[in-house]
Amino acid sequence: MKQYSLFFGGARVDTAAYADVRNPSTGEIVGQMPLATPADLDRAVAAASSAFQTWSRVPEEKRQAACRAIAEKIAANGEELAHLLTLEQGKPLNGLGSRFEIGGALAWTRHTAELNLPVEILQDDNEGRVELHRKPIGVVSSITPWNWPVMIACWHIVPAVRAGNTVVIKPSPLTPLSTIRLVEIMNEVLPPGVVNVITGENSIGAALSSHQGIAKMTFTGSTETGKKVMASAVATLKRLTLELGGNDAGIVLPDADPAQIAEGLFWGAFINNGQTCAALKRLYVHDSIYEPVCKALAEYAARIPVGDGLDEASILGPIQNELQFNKVRELVDDARANGGRILVGGAPMDRPGYFYPITLVADVDHGVRLVDEEQFGPALPIIRYTDIDEVIARANTNPAGLGGSVWSADAGKARHYAMQLECGSVWINKHGAIQPNAPFGGVKQSGIGVEFGAEGLKEFTTIQTVLS
Repeated sequence: MKQYSLFFGGARVDTAAYADVRNPSTGEIVGQMPLATPADLDRAVAAASSAFQTWSRVPEEKRQAACRAIAEKIAANGEELAHLLTLEQGKPLNGLGSRFEIGGALAWTRHTAELNLPVEILQDDNEGRVELHRKPIGVVSSITPWNWPVMIACWHIVPAVRAGNTVVIKPSPLTPLSTIRLVEIMNEVLPPGVVNVITGENSIGAALSSHQGIAKMTFTGSTETGKKVMASAVATLKRLTLELGGNDAGIVLPDADPAQIAEGLFWGAFINNGQTCAALKRLYVHDSIYEPVCKALAEYAARIPVGDGLDEASILGPIQNELQFNKVRELVDDARANGGRILVGGAPMDRPGYFYPITLVADVDHGVRLVDEEQFGPALPIIRYTDIDEVIARANTNPAGLGGSVWSADAGKARHYAMQLECGSVWINKHGAIQPNAPFGGVKQSGIGVEFGAEGLKEFTTIQTVLS
């Protein structure tokens, strides 16, 4: 069993205490996470602050080259990262699992490396010249979740580095090992202190968000934790990018073909076993095709193998941790008790690990917890409706506003209704298909700011206006 180390200032740093990291498929220990102390955190921030003095002045083309080099390192170590990710997170190597995630991390890194933020000329006439320059902020703190730990780490780290900042990242204590290894390989091509990793329990994350030496927080996780991050950042007026929870609505119009949309609906809901912020979490289906959609989804779900992530035949794996496993079970049990019709699944699988089957629950409505709350797991409520305007209004009553989708044979009609959904991203006849050139972020209680593309890169800069 390997003991992992903190990594800051370009070197591995051992700690006095460690915590076990377990495989959610088996319960076996796969490694030990170092438990950082407040003194370790201070040293990591100091290393990042020192590195910022030089990294912020490195020419743009050299920072681009460094990000390209990071991408090559990810590619060269992809299978190792995928294997480690599967061990600690549980997602299968195949399907939309660990190899898919490493491929996504690589794609985002390569795209971000090529972004530019040129000087904007706001005025240039006989009255004067006004230029808008974008400058790096300073030390950026990243706190990442357990669902897509490697890819989200790249979403946070690479644009920060590309813009000239330095980083201290704290991964979830449930999935820290792949992030530690990612930072180690990044440091093979970056100057010491540009990217640093601290691990430990949630108290270290709280210390990061209140630390005097951190200039910006970027956080992906639950809305409740995001509120705490925001509150603790107030004293130092840190800049914030918060990508928080979602309860995404998908609306199926009466002209949709159930057989044609079943696969897209399924993966919109169950990518990463439903453990995705922008997964489809509430499915509204018009009464005229309600039963055919239920039938098509159930038939598709029955064909998806669920098993240990290291089994090459598995397409979906376990829920990542006991807390989330118990929440999914509780929400499904509550839906059943309130009249929900279980189409498939509905009870834990009889095997070791946090295995809960793909579960479809029909005949539920608002007021049932599975509809009102974010389940973040392999359970989908299917809600019947008759009036499209009414269902749009009902979908918008939820305080979350991350993503949404509309499904129809008429793309123009779908777009018309999609634009009425209160969410940061909306899809037509698909759901959750994010891409590195399209800004992504939430409205309402799903976050502040955006990620990806030039708009996301701007989040890691401050503006300086030069007037002459």
